[in-house]
Amino acid sequence: MGERNTAAAVKKFRRERFFGRYFANPAVAALDRIGIRSSLIAELETVGAKSGQPRRVPVTVSIDDEGAWLISQHGHRSGWARNIGADPNVRLRQGDRWYTGTAAFVPDDDVVARAKAMAAGRVSESTAARVAKALESDPISVRITFT
Repeated sequence: MGERNTAAAVKKFRRERFFGRYFANPAVAALDRIGIRSSLIAELETVGAKSGQPRRVPVTVSIDDEGAWLISQHGHRSGWARNIGADPNVRLRQGDRWYTGTAAFVPDDDVVARAKAMAAGRVSESTAARVAKALESDPISVRITFT
């Protein structure tokens, strides 16, 4: 049973990575370039684990006074999560403001509760829960502490 679930999670990850890489992320970037932004979306900049070059990706985020919360829907499989594993120093752009911080995985955090809290006042909790469930394969919370 565990192998089947893992295989299904990997298949789902590959399908969604393809969609994100070639459709969703470029669309978000294009909207951002023309000034259309959402308070839910930020741009995360990591250092490539293999290339050592800056890598930017749009992410859903909740920012507070001390840092930000993100959810890696595919856990350590996602490219930006692998980059954080290699170098936790990141930058995060919300609107026109850049934040510098250190990212850490928080495996004991309740991802469903975190997704609902991130969506509070922006979209309904049921919508947030359905979207998170549809996209996840192995979710883990990520905390960025601003420096």
